[in-house]
Amino acid sequence: MTVTLHVCITCRAGETPGEGEATPGKRLHGAILDAGVPEGVNVVPVECLSACNQGCSVALSAPGRWSYVYGRLSDANARDVVAGAAAYAAAPDGLVPWRSRPEIFRKQSLARIPPIAVVPEAAE
Repeated sequence: MTVTLHVCITCRAGETPGEGEATPGKRLHGAILDAGVPEGVNVVPVECLSACNQGCSVALSAPGRWSYVYGRLSDANARDVVAGAAAYAAAPDGLVPWRSRPEIFRKQSLARIPPIAVVPEAAE
């Protein structure tokens, strides 16, 4: 199953980019793509994860799995984000053992959201 790594590309991380300059969020998104997207991970840029006071942020989610939002990131964290996304993709329920998570995922988690149950009537 493919998991989704959402990357906020509007995050400014307290900066005021000049005309034509990429926001820190766009730089993080580009650095993640440059680092190499692991198999089973789909990287999707989004315009806001509502974590604006927490710097650059990303979110991992997939149907039937726990979801996570991480913040206080920069393009320097791209390789760790990719490693964490690969570990998440390999965990059937989204619960990666604590010691197997990159340090930024252990210390910079903003939210942990339980799997959403699908209600059959709502799907019709």
